[in-house]
Formats: sequence, C-alpha cells, structure tokens
Amino acid sequence: MAENVLIVTEDDGLLDDLLRLCAAAGAEAQVAHGVPADRAAWACWSAAEAWERAPLVLVGDDCAGVAGGLAGAGTGPPRGARRAGVLLVGRDMDDPGVWERGVRIGAEGVVLLPDAESWLTGRIADAAEGVGNPALTVGVFGGRGGAGASTLACALALSSARAGRRTVLIDGDPLGGGLDVLLGGERTEGLRWPAFAESRGRVGGAAFEESLPRLHGLSVLSWDRGDSVTISGDAMRSVLGAARRRGGVVVVDLPRRMDEAVTEVLAQLDLGLLVVPAELRAVAASHRVAGRARMVLRDLRAVVRPPGGPQGARYGRGLDEHETARLLGLPLAGELPWETGLTEAVDRGVPPGDDERGALSRFAREFWERALPAGAGRTTPGGHGEGRDGGATA
Repeated sequence: MAENVLIVTEDDGLLDDLLRLCAAAGAEAQVAHGVPADRAAWACWSAAEAWERAPLVLVGDDCAGVAGGLAGAGTGPPRGARRAGVLLVGRDMDDPGVWERGVRIGAEGVVLLPDAESWLTGRIADAAEGVGNPALTVGVFGGRGGAGASTLACALALSSARAGRRTVLIDGDPLGGGLDVLLGGERTEGLRWPAFAESRGRVGGAAFEESLPRLHGLSVLSWDRGDSVTISGDAMRSVLGAARRRGGVVVVDLPRRMDEAVTEVLAQLDLGLLVVPAELRAVAASHRVAGRARMVLRDLRAVVRPPGGPQGARYGRGLDEHETARLLGLPLAGELPWETGLTEAVDRGVPPGDDERGALSRFAREFWERALPAGAGRTTPGGHGEGRDGGATA
C-alpha cells in the first residue's frame, strides 16, 4: 500500500472506532490532529499532503462544523484540494445538517455510524487494495450439452491474458470436470472451490488471487477431484466480488441449470454469452436456458455454432447464425466455427484457444476488441489492472 488512509477528527471516541475499522480492513491510518484555521492556512496544514495523496479521507463531523473547521465560512478545502474519495463520518442520524456539511467539504458521501460500519469497512479495504473500476465480467453457458461453452470460456480467458489484461477464470459448473484439467494444469498448486465453500462477507481480492493456480498467464478457480461441494449464493457473492474488485477481466463458465450460486453470478455479470449450435433441437433447448437467465441477466447474447458439431453429426435441420439468434430473440455476438483437432490437443495438455490461427482464438480476439476499450484492464507494473473506461459494446 503506497499511502495510508487519512483520518481527520478531534473526537476521541470516533477516532477509536475509525482506527478499529481500519484494522479490520487491513489498512493503516494516518491521523490528522487539528484543521486549518482558514483556506490561506491550508498549505501549511500538516496533513495537506496526505489529504492529496491518501486513497481515502475520513473526516469526522466534529471537524466540519458550520462555525469553523473544514466546512466553516472560508475554511473549506481550496478548489484545487477538492478531490474524490472523501467521506464525512458522523453519528447523529437525526441531524439533517450533516449532508450540507458534507457538500461544503466536497465529500462524495456521508457515513453514519454504527449503522454503516460494515459498508465503511469494505470501502476502507477497497482503498487499501488500490481498487479501481471493477472487472468486465462475462459469463458463458451452453444452450445444450456439448455446445462448447467451457472451451469458449477458456479461450476467452486465455486471449484476454495474452493481451496483457489481468484475467481470472472461474469454474461455475461443479459437474464439468474442472477447468484446470481443460487447461492442462490439474496438478498445479493452488486452492480450488472447496477452500472457498464457506466464504461469507468480504474476501480480500489480492489474497484471493494469489491463492489460485496460475495457468497460461491467468488465475483459475476450478473444482478439485473430490466429492461434490455445494456453493451457496453467499459464497459465490464473496468470491466473485473478490475476483471483480481488482479490475481487468473475469470469465465465468456456467452450467445450464439454475441454482442460488448461478443466480448470484448472473446478477453480477456485465454480459452473458449463450453458445448455441444452429439446429432446431438446440434452439428449442436454448430457449429454456435463455428464458431463465434473462430473468436476472440484463445483457445476454447468442454465440452460434454451425450445425453438425465437431464430428459433423447433426441433431436436426441446420439454420444460419442470424436465424438462430432471431428465433432465440437474442442479439448475435458472432458465429463460432468448430475447431478441428481440439479434442486431441486438449488430451495433450494444450488449452482451448492456444492456436492463435484457430477459430476459438480468432473469435476471442475479435470479441475483446469490441467489448473493451483499447488498453482497458491491462496489467500495470504494480500488479493492478487499469480497470475499464466503459461497459461492453460487443
């Protein structure tokens, strides 16, 4: 952590509470004793530099009084010192003047304790981690079995990591055999889903990512080969929140069935991709999957595969990609051809999308070019992603 959270208060009780919350969030704090007498004295204030550099500034309401302090007449922060990441912290929920004082000091919000302790702890932890914009989060699931959703999820994650983005791949299907196997890394050390099955509340993003297997330049949360473990909605919320918090890209491979954990993923997705072979029976099956997903997911698009499957055996009359998307009532994200030799390559430990000239790799590159602004989510020397400047536009 480059800088400490700055606390500005003369209230000993409030200071104790804020220091306790900082400790709970794993953040160090710098305490400013006293405030500038007026704006002219701002440059001489001992905490002026910390005010500018701290990832988060917590101002006690006692230092934002109308008659003096940071919000008094002529004593608020100079225009050049107004910044994001300032919160006014108070205790009196019946005092309407606290909101006016928050505006005067340029606070982005008012926090009232003890009711908002949990929220404030998370906000402090985010600041300590250097959290910026959340990751662009994409979910992939198949309209029918064998559509190739897992292979597409792996190819998307591999392509994102290859482009220099901080990337996390999450296996949301406990019956899928494990994405670490598909990536040829089932023996790679790191935690799998059972270690996070009881997660509740906030999970630290940096610690979470460092605990996962690292494969082909991306972090992978997969299943082990032990007994099936049930993942609750709370556990999925905690894990996905940790994965998204540090920016870049998160790809989630999802099952066709809906349960509490899958519903939680759908609620956090920016974009869902439904992989559908262009055949009448596949479209009929995909209708049910799409209908359930769209009850939660706002942006769902179709990835259409040519009829016939990887071996050329058809399940029914073939359609083209536009007709398939129209029948499903979904926007078309693109057509994804079947890639010859993929099964044999995976058996040799070569991950899907490894061949940069193959259909999977081409589709993934073109998808990210449309979905992400140039340079978004690229890994910086400090290890944090730059985040993203906007939502998906693919």
